[in-house]
Amino acid sequence: MNLYNFTVPKDGEDFTTLLEHKNIKINRIVSSADVEPIEYIQEEDEWVVVIEGEATLFLKNEERVLQKGDTLFIPAKTSHKVLKIKDGTIWLAIHIF
Repeated sequence: MNLYNFTVPKDGEDFTTLLEHKNIKINRIVSSADVEPIEYIQEEDEWVVVIEGEATLFLKNEERVLQKGDTLFIPAKTSHKVLKIKDGTIWLAIHIF
């Protein structure tokens, strides 16, 4: 699979699992500019990296702008949501169980 072989969704986000092994799951996320600010609270830790684009997240009562190359660690059971995102943003999300 090629990381850059995708189509940007018209709305929302497209999640593709790239690898599941033991206690790790790696997803590629391709985001449209039209993403609902859904609150996520996950049972596992998550580390994200923006491969291309830009996103504004709300985490721990603070807005954080992530640009190409930026990373963020989200501990398990931490409320977070995507507030704003550039069309065609590509992320890798590594879930650690």
